[in-house]
Amino acid sequence: MKERGIYCLVFQNPQVSRRVGALGDVEFFSGWHIYVGSAMGSAGFSRVRRHIALSAGKNKKPRWHVDYLLTSPFFLLDSVFCGCTNERLECVLAGILGGERVSGFGCSDCKCKSHLFRRKENPCDEIMSAFVSLGIPVHMKNIK
Repeated sequence: MKERGIYCLVFQNPQVSRRVGALGDVEFFSGWHIYVGSAMGSAGFSRVRRHIALSAGKNKKPRWHVDYLLTSPFFLLDSVFCGCTNERLECVLAGILGGERVSGFGCSDCKCKSHLFRRKENPCDEIMSAFVSLGIPVHMKNIK
């Protein structure tokens, strides 16, 4: 059985307007963006490996909201955080991180207002603390 859990992708970006599927044109302010995702499906964390490969290649057609960031030359995937759990905690993690959000992003299958949040400064320490508060061991990988 594959490992499953929740994850965060951390992007750094300038101010830019970007078309994001059914959300339409979205204005992204400069800084850092945190995307909270679930790797609870049968493929587990292979979804995260797909995200990293997509960011490196930037040559595939976007399928999910986050793919529009991963394939954009304006969004640099900085780091990835993965926490193994059998509980569906991505919405809880999104609630803990919260703050300035991009409404409707990455949350079409839940009742959250967003799974994408902006920070002015690097949020890596904050993300580590959020995983610790949930009691989930976290692994971080720098991408850039």
